[in-house]
Amino acid sequence: MYVDEVTVQNQVGLHARPATFFIQKANEFKSTIWVEKEERRVNAKSLLGVLSLGIVGGMTIRIIADGSDENSAVEGLVKLVKSGFAD
Repeated sequence: MYVDEVTVQNQVGLHARPATFFIQKANEFKSTIWVEKEERRVNAKSLLGVLSLGIVGGMTIRIIADGSDENSAVEGLVKLVKSGFAD
């Protein structure tokens, strides 16, 4: 299991278009991936799950992965969030 925290850079956070980019990136990996905000954890490959967290700019989230490519998965998603979803 590999875990990292990242602060969401863009103002709108993980809504609609940025959430879609996030989920597409998560689906590139074989590992099971979760996004955690405070005490809630959802499947990072689920649009409804990610949207249900209500993540807005300035919030810190945890990205957790478990599987054969867990390090690459977490690092790739952290990089995407830090870029403001520009990739």
